[in-house]
Amino acid sequence: MNETLKTLTERRSVRSYKPDQVPEEVLAQILKAGEYAPSGMGMQSAVMVVVQDQETIQTLSRINASIMGNDGDPFYGAPTVVVVLADSKRGTCVEDGSLVMGNLMNAAFSLGVDSCWIHRARETFETQEGKELLKKWGLFEDYIGIGNCILGYSAQPLPQPKPRKEGFVIRV
Repeated sequence: MNETLKTLTERRSVRSYKPDQVPEEVLAQILKAGEYAPSGMGMQSAVMVVVQDQETIQTLSRINASIMGNDGDPFYGAPTVVVVLADSKRGTCVEDGSLVMGNLMNAAFSLGVDSCWIHRARETFETQEGKELLKKWGLFEDYIGIGNCILGYSAQPLPQPKPRKEGFVIRV
């Protein structure tokens, strides 16, 4: 099987991480894949904020968990969080950011790094604390959260794929 197709079919979302950090040279390749994600009219409305500072990760985790109504760690102990945001003034901002997320996760897997898309980024950056983080990072309030791509190394064996649903593909 072609290596790209192998990556696309074998990647799994991981929800338990070792504390080991992703090496910088590997992370740079993953981020490069995110930079080259397709975007509406090539306008590149998305941005990636790489968070490896444990204090900031804990802040993001606390806000995210609060939105869910619990106090667990929605980032599952991952040592790196790539927050993907996009300029809401672009009509394709959600699609643009979603393509970045997909590229990040697939590139990570192809390089031996595990990942998972963690939701509630939009709600996180609608909070006052989230808006303050945007400002601290030099971004304006027009940026909306698309997703949090957690990266690291699985503490458990990769899960098995779920069977594909019937009727997934309709040919006309």
